Amino acid sequence: MAETQPPTASDTPSASAAPAVAIRVAPSPHLCDAHLTTRGMMIDVLVGLAPVLVMAVLVFHWYAVVQVGLCVLSCLVAEVVFTRIRRKPIPIGDYSAAVTGVILGLSLPWGAPWYIGVLGSVVAIGLGKVVFGGLGFNIFNPAMVGRAFVMLSFAKELGASAYVVTRSNLEVLTQATPLTIAKQFAADLAAGKVVAFEQPVQLEHAKAFWPLFIGQVNGSPGETSALALLVGGIYLCIRRAAAWQIPAGIFLTTVAFAAAAHGSMLTPFNALHHLISGSVLFGAFFIATDPVTSPVTSTGKFLFGLGIGLLVVLVRVFSGYPEGVMFAVLVMNAVVPLINRWTIPRPLGGPVPRKD
Repeated sequence: MAETQPPTASDTPSASAAPAVAIRVAPSPHLCDAHLTTRGMMIDVLVGLAPVLVMAVLVFHWYAVVQVGLCVLSCLVAEVVFTRIRRKPIPIGDYSAAVTGVILGLSLPWGAPWYIGVLGSVVAIGLGKVVFGGLGFNIFNPAMVGRAFVMLSFAKELGASAYVVTRSNLEVLTQATPLTIAKQFAADLAAGKVVAFEQPVQLEHAKAFWPLFIGQVNGSPGETSALALLVGGIYLCIRRAAAWQIPAGIFLTTVAFAAAAHGSMLTPFNALHHLISGSVLFGAFFIATDPVTSPVTSTGKFLFGLGIGLLVVLVRVFSGYPEGVMFAVLVMNAVVPLINRWTIPRPLGGPVPRKD
């Protein structure tokens, strides 16, 4: 019977020839949902904006149609032109430019001249998105970049006078915005022209809850109806097109600091008035929740919202501007990389290995 010889070293594969096993340790997500596409999210945003658009048309009629339509058309044209210049595929099919146009149009005064909407749209797409490399690489919210550019360039055209038309068959267009009335009263109170307990009739009307909630007040087309904004915003959160942590953080600090400011006699509006007037709801649901310009972690999103709410109240109370959502969002956009670094989640099994 032949003896079985033990395998020699030449018969076994060498250790160096064995394939190395690569084990990656990183935070989630490790799986992706094929249905959560850019186009799908943008469609959800447009659907969420539908109630806001309907209320804008009901309150401001033709003014809202012209303003929003002009901004959407200008954003689409700017997207095509800038993309052709870069010799890249035209991405208007993802509807991101359309969303930028709708948000920009709803944030501008309904009475702004036509060239402001066109210029703001070009800047929003060109300087807000394309200059960074396109969608997904931009640091700041494109619509707010365009809004800030035209606001600082055309301060007179976008001031309080842009919201008031003395000769109009629409009663709401002959009234100042609630935040402008509150800001003027606070300034008169600080100057000693009025006393806190003698509030004018105009301020009493501006503080009425039901008109603020429904949208029967003056302002930008997208900020007047708290009811429409809540319906659209809740829809986005349910569809996961918007992270609920961001609105939650904004509402928490807005209510807290607005209540403190009202208690200190710095503003005639209480916390509820500050929450449902102006662009707080519009910014919380449709602007700050932009997934490109907001943090990636849940903790970071909440901190991001806290910062926006704090800055909104600070600008409204202590600055010369009656509204502060635009400035708050842009400032916090710049802090997003730092927030992402602060809130890196600890992966299961320990920290991520570092290469020496």
